[in-house]
Amino acid sequence: MILAAGRGERMRPLTDHTPKPLLEAGGKPLIVWHIERLREAGFTELVINHAHLGHRLETVLGDGSAFGVRIAWSPERSALETAGGIRHALALLGDAPFVVVNGDVFCDADFAALRAAAASLHAKSPLAHLLLVDNPDHHPGGDFHLDGAGRIDADGTPRLTFSGIGAYHPALFAGLADDTPAKLAPLLRAAMAADQVRGEHHRGRWIDVGTPARLAGLDRELARQD
Repeated sequence: MILAAGRGERMRPLTDHTPKPLLEAGGKPLIVWHIERLREAGFTELVINHAHLGHRLETVLGDGSAFGVRIAWSPERSALETAGGIRHALALLGDAPFVVVNGDVFCDADFAALRAAAASLHAKSPLAHLLLVDNPDHHPGGDFHLDGAGRIDADGTPRLTFSGIGAYHPALFAGLADDTPAKLAPLLRAAMAADQVRGEHHRGRWIDVGTPARLAGLDRELARQD
């Protein structure tokens, strides 16, 4: 699943007329970078949620056939936050564990390895496998602690930043009401308290493309690589 329902307030005015995942870097929309890398890793069935300017996403991406995938759309009348959006899409995602990617990050994550990690999840434990990254300048305190055995907890140190990329078992979201906004962090912290979250440190390229300046910087970086 690619999360694409956010309003992108920090990206305004760029997002006044364009959904944030359709903003371009390196000559293509951010979300297309994800679709191509997911397809290369063997993911051909994708779910994408949307709210703000969602019709633009559907117009540009269609059914996904132009990218070698099949897209099922999960529209939201108003953005349901991360966990709420995933809960709303469970009927499309099915009963097996699945991978979720924030549509507004850029990352060279090994999605094939994450696919394998997803296959190891269970209805009782572990319920989630997260990719953590080094703390960026705009988030120096990090989010979670990763120990040497791959367990993630909410309170330990040193701390790393959650990348917005992870694998989840549907059971993690079973207690949420449908069509109701819900944040992901409280669910994860509760699962961590029960030792149900695992993860790894991604040491490759990752950027939270949350501001026009970061988008412009990423665009310049990708242009230099061409």
